[in-house]
Amino acid sequence: MQSRLFTFLDIPFPSYFFLLLVGVLFATAMGSVWAKRVGQDPDVIVDLGLMGMLVGVIGARILHVLADGYFWDYVHLCTDPAVVEWKITRAECLRDQFSDGWLFGIGSHPHAPLGNWDEAKQVCRPIVPEGLGGRIDLCMSWAKFWAGGLTYYGGFIGGTAAAWYLLKRDRFPFLKAADMAGITISTAIGFGRMGCLLAGCCFGKPHAGHLGLVFPPNSAASEFQHRTGLIDSPFLASLPVHPSQIYESAACFAIAGVLLLYVHGRKRYDGHVFVAFLALYALVRFALEFWRSDDRGSFLGLSTSQLISLALFAVAVAAHRLFVSRAENRATPPAALSSAE
Repeated sequence: MQSRLFTFLDIPFPSYFFLLLVGVLFATAMGSVWAKRVGQDPDVIVDLGLMGMLVGVIGARILHVLADGYFWDYVHLCTDPAVVEWKITRAECLRDQFSDGWLFGIGSHPHAPLGNWDEAKQVCRPIVPEGLGGRIDLCMSWAKFWAGGLTYYGGFIGGTAAAWYLLKRDRFPFLKAADMAGITISTAIGFGRMGCLLAGCCFGKPHAGHLGLVFPPNSAASEFQHRTGLIDSPFLASLPVHPSQIYESAACFAIAGVLLLYVHGRKRYDGHVFVAFLALYALVRFALEFWRSDDRGSFLGLSTSQLISLALFAVAVAAHRLFVSRAENRATPPAALSSAE
């Protein structure tokens, strides 16, 4: 686990955001090369990469706030901070808010301010700043994406909306671009999940097999296992866990390979590659959620991501049937239609 890759000009470069950026840049470069080969303007793809990343981060943050189980904490930070209780350790509560991992959301709790320790209840409470400016800053904690808490599906929905607007504005064929995006998005996720591995987030459930991965003391996995009674202290190394980040990274690179080497050459309509990506990733994500153990929202025994995966898989199946039907109708000669009547 290496939460910070390096420091340049006293600016720390956290693993997660650095590898996420690498994935986005690599995906944008792939898309630009593709656009040039098919006779389209590659500058549109560059704009798409930048806008998609910006709007994607906004969407990822919003879905975290709404669905990951911290919604009322964010509300109470505005209305009544005194009722907010964070069940983390005293050391985590009193940690410098500008230390690695907390400023960039790699720590074990997404809010990550410098807190007050309530000895009686053994919980951490937020420090309430003096003055109107300080209260506004505390109230805006929900918007501080650099303090942690991003969800992939929120980023995907936001990025897709941005792509739809930008491509329509520039009169770029949306479904052709979507086919390219299916390959590049899965590649970008592969890089991003390796950043999750280095950061120590998105860890898996305890696993005693050969694939078990141990995170260091005071990691997110150790803190979670201490909180749930699996280990005696967060300052111990974690129990071996499923390397769920590696699972997803490998699966996404495999999806990209299947889409590029198999589906793309056999697609039956524009958008086929993207629909295949949507279905394959939804299946992979739904399955992998059973091995994840970090804090996530849930409903009816399924995580938020599993519920979204089910919905997107259904959308992919419906879209495939619709597009195939349209392609077959376009391919049917008018004479054949007349004889059929």
